[in-house]
Amino acid sequence: MTSRFRRLQGLRRYKRMFVIVAEGTVTEQEYFPLLDEDLIVHIKCLKHRNNLSPKEALQRVREYVKKEGLKKTDQAWGVVDKDSWPEEHLVELHGWAQSRSNYGFALSNPKFEYWLLLHFEDANGVTTSDDCNLRLKKHLPDYNKHVESQHFSIEKIQTAVARARKRDNPPCVDWPRTSGTTVYRLVTKILESGDQSPTHPQSRR
Repeated sequence: MTSRFRRLQGLRRYKRMFVIVAEGTVTEQEYFPLLDEDLIVHIKCLKHRNNLSPKEALQRVREYVKKEGLKKTDQAWGVVDKDSWPEEHLVELHGWAQSRSNYGFALSNPKFEYWLLLHFEDANGVTTSDDCNLRLKKHLPDYNKHVESQHFSIEKIQTAVARARKRDNPPCVDWPRTSGTTVYRLVTKILESGDQSPTHPQSRR
């Protein structure tokens, strides 16, 4: 995977690390590292062989923090899909995220592909997993869970943030009950850490 906006390495050490435990084994693992290749941040996606339930994602991130620790400037996030998970499976993960200021929880309803779709359109009328797949195929005909960097420029990422924020109005206090995603909150924090926020005066165009 070759970045179109990689900075020369070694010029500056990253100033913040984001530890991310995502439900999926492919898409999220390939998407989030795109965000640290032009920014002064480090994205660490914890690897796993099988898709995780929200409870398993929570256990995984807790184990990492207990073993490795977390600097005050670093953040740890759980990223999951709504799918068919009942709400009680999400409550504990959300509660963990509320326990410290540098913990976070992001959910896509119905799934992470909804967030990807927002890079290309407003996703109006998309309510199911099949809707996400069909609509995303219109923009990425060869999409097969893998994320190719040429389709996700910083401009498209910023556009996705704006679309997700517009839909999340008023902002949900936990997770979207209908179509939507709070992944934009995590991405916004990453972009702000690298001075690439959509509203930052030094954001590149």
